[in-house]
This record gives sequence, structure tokens and C-alpha cells, in this order.
Amino acid sequence: MRIAVFPGQGSQSPGFLAPWLAVDGAEERLSRYSEWSGVDLVAAGTEWDADRIRDTQVAQPLIVAASLLSWNALADRDRFGGVAGHSVGEFAAAAAAGILTEQDALTLVGIRGRAMAEAAAAAETGMSAVIGGDEAAVLARLEELDLAPANYNGGGQLVVAGAVEALRALAAEPVGGTRVIPLQVAGAFHTRYMAPAVDVLRDAAAQVTALDSAVTVWSNRDGAPAPSGAAFVELLVDQVASPVRWDLCMSSFADAGVTGIVELSPAGTLVGLAKRALRGVPAVAVKTPDDLPAATALLAADA
Repeated sequence: MRIAVFPGQGSQSPGFLAPWLAVDGAEERLSRYSEWSGVDLVAAGTEWDADRIRDTQVAQPLIVAASLLSWNALADRDRFGGVAGHSVGEFAAAAAAGILTEQDALTLVGIRGRAMAEAAAAAETGMSAVIGGDEAAVLARLEELDLAPANYNGGGQLVVAGAVEALRALAAEPVGGTRVIPLQVAGAFHTRYMAPAVDVLRDAAAQVTALDSAVTVWSNRDGAPAPSGAAFVELLVDQVASPVRWDLCMSSFADAGVTGIVELSPAGTLVGLAKRALRGVPAVAVKTPDDLPAATALLAADA
């Protein structure tokens, strides 16, 4: 089984959309995505600087738009047997799987980004990656500092979140065998700090129709396949304030016999995790249109 995976927040970089504008129909598609999400995605992806695209309400639609732009440019998409998204990437996965229309996905992610930005503004919070070390020891230290695990990324990487002062204390006295790396995000996502955003997104999601998917769609909540399209939408709404269990997703990929992974733009992070946790499974990161032939070749190899 070949699967498509869609990255989350923090994978964007200044100007990364520029190469994609040369793809036929890309500007027209991005214009529609901009209208639906409420963000000028062409400017954001080609002109705005790192600080401006770090803004949650910009970053989230920008990442989902880039993922769907590259997804639509990829040939033989019907050869994928499953999809999964990391955090906000679940919206791109939902659209790729046909659970949500692209319009509904971009509209909802625009609402999600604005609601999470508002929730983040209520307190000075952030996120840091903790690399290496004993997970139980790290979790015990987090409890001492009133921090929370936000992303269980697998491959020895745990992203933690909470008050900025507590994150500084963790960095000043890291758990033995770990490195603590502050992340360029604007709040403590996937924690209790995001509870107000869950309510906003749930109200908006109630206005859309979710269809069932013909392919497997794994959820960040527990790594399991979603039983229905409606259930997946409920899970991605709740996920705003719950940890991302990408480690469990990758375990499920292994159990399902995944034989190849294609990560859509802005790609690289999830392929990197897969190379450490799913050794030997071929993976392609579609960063620019130049990477599309390699992704197509990977799909063809499954025929």
C-alpha cells in the first residue's frame, strides 16, 4: 500500500510556493483557496517573510493550500491506498480522501487558524521539541513544570507546549540525554490552552457535510483508521486541544503493510520521521514540482 501524508504547522518557509505557480492552473486554484480561507495565499507563499507566515491564522491555510496544490498536480492519485495528515494537515488529508470538499476544508482551516490565534493571544505560551532521552523521564519533568506533550512524533521526538517561562526552565535544565529546541510557533497548540478554539471549530464543522472515504484515513487522535467521514471530522475538531499521536499513526502504517510514502508540500518533516521509524520504507518528499516525477515513480512501482 502506498500512502500520502500531509505536513503540519512549522513546515512552511518564505517563498516556498513560488515554484508551484508555474504549474498550470495553480494561480487560479490559489485564488479560490484564498477566497475560501480569508488569506492572500499567493502573497503569503511568495512574498511574506518568516515572521508573517508564522502567524497561526496565515500558516494553517497556507500549508493546507500548498498540500492540496501539490496533490492536484500529482498524477495517478488513485493509486494511493490511504492518507494521513499531521495536525492541520488532517484537513488536507480529508480533502484528498473526499471526506470534505476543498472549499469546506479551506473554509474550516481558515476558521481554525483564526480561532487558535485568538486562543494563543490569551496567554504567553509556546512549543519546544525535545529530542532523545527517556520518554517516561521527559513526561515526568513536564508534569513538574505544568507543561504538556503536544506531538508524539516518534523517532525519539516529542513536542511539548505550555507557558513560555516553563519552556525556558525546561531548556535551562533539560532531562538527561535530551536536546530542547524552541519552535517558531505562536502558541501551545494541542493543549488545554486551545479549548476555546475547539468550540468555534465544532460550530463551523456542524455546517458541512462529511462523506465516507474509499481509502483508509488514519487519525492523529489514536493512530487508528477513522470508521467514517463524519467520525474523522469530529476527531480533527477535538484534535485542536489534544496531543497529536503521529507515533501511533506510523505504527499503524507498519501494521497495514505500507510500502511507500509520499509527503505533499511543504514536505520534508514527515519523510524525515518515517526514515527513522519506518526504516526501509521508500519515501518521497514533494517539495517542488521537480519532485513530482519521483512521487509518480514510487506509485508506479506498486503496480
